[in-house]
Amino acid sequence: MSAFGDESTFEDTFFTVSRSSEGLFKDRGSKFFYFSFPVKNEEEIKIHLTELRKKYFDARHHCYAWMLGKDGDQFRANDDGEPNHSAGDPILGQIRSTNLTNILIVVVRYFGGTKLGISGLINAYKTSAALAIEENILVQDHVKTSVNIRFPYPMLNDVMKLIKLHELTISAQEMMLDCKMQLEFRKGLEKSIVSSLEEIEGLELTIT
Repeated sequence: MSAFGDESTFEDTFFTVSRSSEGLFKDRGSKFFYFSFPVKNEEEIKIHLTELRKKYFDARHHCYAWMLGKDGDQFRANDDGEPNHSAGDPILGQIRSTNLTNILIVVVRYFGGTKLGISGLINAYKTSAALAIEENILVQDHVKTSVNIRFPYPMLNDVMKLIKLHELTISAQEMMLDCKMQLEFRKGLEKSIVSSLEEIEGLELTIT
């Protein structure tokens, strides 16, 4: 429970995965290695894709889909050489059907010598994505925001008390005669936290 009361009233929540997961699905000789990752931005997505391409450099296809943002308004699906809409879209469909976001799912395929056909491919990638989600842990997360604050050193104790009380995250700080901090917290608490910070004498605040 937050110091500000019942957090369930805020509309800044979404569901995602808490860690990475991986496994193997087989169909008529083809091997589908599946992976899911929690991600916050496209840079993290690129890092995971690059690492998998290095590790599974001899695989024929690295198909994937990702979704970002509380409302899933940023997304992409990639067939990576498979027939159009036979790989990326089925993966993305599983993300959407489970109402997840801030997630990347990759399915690496090694061809087994037998063609699966369009319907077979769709089923294989859909199943692999579903298993990647099923074998992960789903969690509720929150949209984050941050503020930059500046205050006289003698007020540090008051600031730290507020940070501890409301469980704020210090993402950057500079402690001198004038102290500077960047604080991160869930967006639904922004109005209340800003109001509390502004009550501290001599504190200057900028919402980032």
